[in-house]
Amino acid sequence: MLSPDTPILILTTGGTIDKIYFDALSDYQVGETVVAKLLEIARVKRPFRIEEVTRKDSLELDDADRAHIRARVVAAHESHIVITHGTDTMTETARVLADIPGKTVVLVGALAPARFGESDASFNLGMAFATVQVAQPGVYITMSGSVFPAAHVVKDREKGAFVPVE
Repeated sequence: MLSPDTPILILTTGGTIDKIYFDALSDYQVGETVVAKLLEIARVKRPFRIEEVTRKDSLELDDADRAHIRARVVAAHESHIVITHGTDTMTETARVLADIPGKTVVLVGALAPARFGESDASFNLGMAFATVQVAQPGVYITMSGSVFPAAHVVKDREKGAFVPVE
């Protein structure tokens, strides 16, 4: 188990978790991250550090963005890392991170923006924050009350949920 004074790195990449309502056409854009605010509201006392990697919808992420995310994980002094990420391509990014040794990485997102009252963002972030502290090194996805090894999960768009695969 992770020592209580060991800091956790949170890398933000955008996605629905940080989307804001933009205009009268019901357009949404990725805004400034709300992760620090969510952790403050939750009264998190464990040390953490937040770094923005990018501010994009995950459908806009490309191979260069994923390489940049990977480089940030590899270069991080912290061995326990939470990555906020859009759900549509979360598993693609997870694959790029799969072979990084000695790091526990948890990807997390939301199906509704954190700024919405009925968002799953706070709960999902809490799950990710807990998972990264107790999981063995590797890459995981936490969504909707479940923790998945990243190599064994897909997003089922019809169900609006992540589901395990073999």
